[in-house]
Amino acid sequence: MAKEILQGRYTVETSGSDEFVVFLIGMRINKWWAIHKWLPVFLAMPPMIKELYTNKQLGFLTMENFFNLRTTLMVQYWETEEDLMKYSRGQKHLKAWNDFNKKVGKNEAVGIYHETYLIKPNQFESIYGNMPKFGLAKALGLKPVSHSTKTASERLRTKTKKEHVHS
Repeated sequence: MAKEILQGRYTVETSGSDEFVVFLIGMRINKWWAIHKWLPVFLAMPPMIKELYTNKQLGFLTMENFFNLRTTLMVQYWETEEDLMKYSRGQKHLKAWNDFNKKVGKNEAVGIYHETYLIKPNQFESIYGNMPKFGLAKALGLKPVSHSTKTASERLRTKTKKEHVHS
């Protein structure tokens, strides 16, 4: 099923007080022939992703997946840092982490990584042209670009102005 393409230009719908977390996570296959090392790492993710989409109370908003020849990348959006950290200590994630350490450990056949970004109000902007709901727009919602939000600097300034008006 194809995603609906939204014609025109859109930006993220925000209240000016939105804080959220962007979490990048993935793996890199360093030795293709060591499939017994990297395949279990790859297969550990789908059950966790299913759990996140099924249990919205966990604070997970949405994600995007990207793959190339050796590396996977998931860009996840979370409501709060606390939600992400709580999930990292949860049963499914801890089991996957313990399994990785037992089966792979310091073996260089497969690498893993993550990066966490805490996004504060008025510290981000976005634009989507002729796209389906994607990334941050899928996580927070979107609105058409207006005359006052047609450039990146205007979108950032509009958020800053809103906050000063309400202060």
